[in-house]
Amino acid sequence: MGNTKERILAASAELFRRNGYTGTGLKQIVAEASAPFGSIYHFFPGGKEQLAEEVIRSSGMAYGKLFDLLIAPAPDLITGLEQAFAAAAVTLRETDYADACPIATVALEVASTNETLRRATAEVFESWIATGTGVFTRFGLSEDEARRLTIAVISALEGAFVLSRSLRDVEPLAIAGEAAVATAREMLTGRARG
Repeated sequence: MGNTKERILAASAELFRRNGYTGTGLKQIVAEASAPFGSIYHFFPGGKEQLAEEVIRSSGMAYGKLFDLLIAPAPDLITGLEQAFAAAAVTLRETDYADACPIATVALEVASTNETLRRATAEVFESWIATGTGVFTRFGLSEDEARRLTIAVISALEGAFVLSRSLRDVEPLAIAGEAAVATAREMLTGRARG
């Protein structure tokens, strides 16, 4: 299952995603990672904050690739968006509403209390916006339209995750997906007319 540091990062990512930053303890992390307690401070001398920052950045990179994995290969933008929101709903259902976005979970907790982690989450969100903008321009949108759509899609997904987890229902994801598709259609129709 990888080396000790990788196991700690993987366990932390899952626990932060499910329980949040403050709801996850270091003892819980090492137990989940099957690692000695001292290994946390060996690999992360800055403790939990440094560990969380690395988890945010590595998880953020992994989740950012979903634009390229789920949307970019689609035959068109609409299909790509529909597939992405459908995949998110499947993940929530299959994990009993426990797995959503680890970045948003932590960002909601620390945005006004921990500047280091706030900056890390902001940088991840900016990288997602850049990636999404690049993918959406390949479907014919201008860079400005693609950026606006990316922000709308990320916002819709993150908000829908919160509602879906609370309600234990994927209806918010379905509605958010419909709204994202409607926005994309409007942008594409405007380009076709223009």
